[in-house]
Amino acid sequence: MAEAADSLPPAEVLLSKRVQEMVINQEEPPHLYICRKSGEAADEEQEENVSSDPLSQIPLIDLSILSSSSSPSSERDRELQKLGLALSSWGCFLATGHGIPSSFLDEIVRVAREFFEQPMEEKRKLEKGVEEFEGYGADPVPAKGQPLDWSDRLFLDVYPEERRKPKFWPENPPSFRDVLEEYTVKMRMMTEAVSKAMAKSLGLQEDCFLIQFGEKAPLQARFNYYSRCPRPDLILGLKPHADGSGYTIILQDVEGLQVLKGDKWFTVPTIPGALLVLMADQMEVMTNGVFKSPVHRVLSSSERDRLSVAVFYTPEPNKEIGPEEALITEERPKAYKTVKDYADVHWDYYQQGLRAIHLAKV
Repeated sequence: MAEAADSLPPAEVLLSKRVQEMVINQEEPPHLYICRKSGEAADEEQEENVSSDPLSQIPLIDLSILSSSSSPSSERDRELQKLGLALSSWGCFLATGHGIPSSFLDEIVRVAREFFEQPMEEKRKLEKGVEEFEGYGADPVPAKGQPLDWSDRLFLDVYPEERRKPKFWPENPPSFRDVLEEYTVKMRMMTEAVSKAMAKSLGLQEDCFLIQFGEKAPLQARFNYYSRCPRPDLILGLKPHADGSGYTIILQDVEGLQVLKGDKWFTVPTIPGALLVLMADQMEVMTNGVFKSPVHRVLSSSERDRLSVAVFYTPEPNKEIGPEEALITEERPKAYKTVKDYADVHWDYYQQGLRAIHLAKV
């Protein structure tokens, strides 16, 4: 029998519990997690909107061709053209040849899984309040009427070092901190390589985006754990949204992430050793709308759990960013304003289930 509306637990109460805990206790998903229609009509609508076209795939880009001076120039030019096309049509690409060994990516997934597989009392040592952002738990309480995500996460500032809060960095598993420290170094190298490659794909000075981001552009790591869900037809692991960072680099152990292109959802495949590079709103602004910041979501699954590690690369706080001058032409007039601390504004809108990109438009 349904509970009376006034006796239903508010979001704050639910967010103080972990999804993983509810699954272990075999609890029914509370109504605040439900965000999809049920029934046959919904099944048809959801199937219609998911692409099954095997030829329409998220592009693969080999970064080693773009960063090596020994690559033939014709091969490099081809890969740059492919990159520009990927980001202007998809807003993302799967990166290979990034220099991070597959064995190390496996290590990241291993320590992250070990963290989430610990007893609740161990993880609760890093727990955040329901309104706080950094630490272990769920995202802060969304606006009324917005569904909750079927996931638990550990969110950490990782660069620059002075932004780190050691109290939230796990001591168990014992290798977690060292592995994350090393991954941060590798992410810094990768964001430099990606930023230069993107600039060159547009015929711009290779350092132009790095200058806009700033030398101390923050990196934040988000470890997401998606427990098995008894009602994947009604509940999403992560609701549809676009990111508010510059761009995001995502490692996933199994499929579940989908990107919206046109009116269809495309599943991001898991390719061993590949990392998804996903444009966010601030990169759309810097490219004057040439690169797209795509809406994406995470499906839930009744068959398996899922883990992902997302690293957000965002311009320095208080730093103004705007469209690159060379990308403003008569054919493509200035479409975006100069913005500062856009990620904060984006978050306010995200909590209401809305996009904020219109605020940056001219």
